[in-house]
Amino acid sequence: MDLSIRDSLAAVAEFYDQRKVGDSGPLGFRRSTDLMTLLACADRLMEEKIIVPGETAFLDLGCADGRVNLFFSYLVRLSVGIELDEWTLDEYGPLRSHLEALLERENLLPPPENIFLFHGDSTERRLHDAVARTTGLGVESFDLFYTYLVMHDAFAEMLAERARQGAIFMVYGLHKVLPQYSGFRLLRHLSPMEEILALYEKM
Repeated sequence: MDLSIRDSLAAVAEFYDQRKVGDSGPLGFRRSTDLMTLLACADRLMEEKIIVPGETAFLDLGCADGRVNLFFSYLVRLSVGIELDEWTLDEYGPLRSHLEALLERENLLPPPENIFLFHGDSTERRLHDAVARTTGLGVESFDLFYTYLVMHDAFAEMLAERARQGAIFMVYGLHKVLPQYSGFRLLRHLSPMEEILALYEKM
């Protein structure tokens, strides 16, 4: 990985990882991906061609405040996110503005302009149509899908029907128990990456 990209990703990860919502407080039901963990996975994901820089089309099926989309935007051609809770998605803009100011002060790379976020239900065809109209890609054209553990079964069922053969479904939050999904095979030589990220290939 290019050093300037790695340094920028480290700053992005540190920024968002300090702003997690965990198990306590009024918003304790929310969960946040540890971006430092994704940074630790990034080189392996590229070595295994799960991510091909500048080519991969990425879709986060429950993007919350868009942090995973922003992180992967440095490594992929297109970074798309869908979030059901509009008030959570509303946090994306203010957080990105604060992050961009930080990156500028540190003379680091700003996020690419390849991020598209949508409010709605990731399993609904009407929303998939809206994504296609905006980005030019339908669900069947994405290479890489991502979700935190919440709703992983429903997303796997939808992707089994709509994703292309060979597409990868990444599930964050898995460790010792790795579920099986109809229509997918677990990439056992990669899972669980960093003891938390499981990868499945659409058959």
